Amino acid sequence: MSLELELQKYPKEITLKDGSRCVFRPLRKEDEKAFHQFFLAVPEAERMFIKHRVVEPEVIRDWCQNIDLGRNFPVLAWMDGKIVGDATLHQQLGGWKRHVGRVSVLVLPQYRGRGLARTMVSEIVSLARHLGLERVEAEFLGEQETAIKMFALLGFSNLLRLEDYVKDMQAIKHDYVLMELNLKTDEEYAGVG
Repeated sequence: MSLELELQKYPKEITLKDGSRCVFRPLRKEDEKAFHQFFLAVPEAERMFIKHRVVEPEVIRDWCQNIDLGRNFPVLAWMDGKIVGDATLHQQLGGWKRHVGRVSVLVLPQYRGRGLARTMVSEIVSLARHLGLERVEAEFLGEQETAIKMFALLGFSNLLRLEDYVKDMQAIKHDYVLMELNLKTDEEYAGVG
């Protein structure tokens, strides 16, 4: 399936497990201010887990002004007039990992516990499958135990754990955890293959 066909599915209204509703849609250029506000609302202690300096307006401006949904497909969750979650499918368009996508997800603390992160990851996995990817990876720091458990519940398995392999934005070392979901095996189990 093509990217254009996937884009036709948005905006998409989602009902969460507590009955609250949000809207999923891809990032747009005009989202720059709201997207920056989203990252500023993330607690500082959690921002150390983010690979980029998201509090710097230039970083968000670059992302919003240079959107390439073929490489990075950010799906935003909107509630209460603001962005409350972001899940992104990252792809390599060529090379030896062109069949593998990577998912990242972040939900504001006050919107957690409603199934939003889980729903967003499921949305990205569905997107990856429809775009023809065979595998989806997710990367974590070892301390992100809640996220690791959620991904395991969604069918992701541990590929590896490397002790003290990565450094956060404060240069503190952490374990690196890589998980993956084999989309081809998933389809075979579902009898779709």
